[in-house]
Amino acid sequence: MDIYEIKRRTAKKYPHFFSRQTLKFFGQTLKDFKVYKQKDGTYLIVAPSYWNGELMGYTKRIFDPETNELKRVEEGEV
Repeated sequence: MDIYEIKRRTAKKYPHFFSRQTLKFFGQTLKDFKVYKQKDGTYLIVAPSYWNGELMGYTKRIFDPETNELKRVEEGEV
């Protein structure tokens, strides 16, 4: 599973999450996202987030391929 497949599968429930405008706001591109398969069959997606060119943190979500849901990852959870 790659980020392009995740974007396609989440487009209906989360139309703005991977939009060009949202990614631009956070200084991201789809190529910035790394996808890690988890033991439970979900996928962790991670990308650096920038503000005025400065690293401000990371976008982290868990993608569930059974429900096509994106779940926010709390600090220290993963």
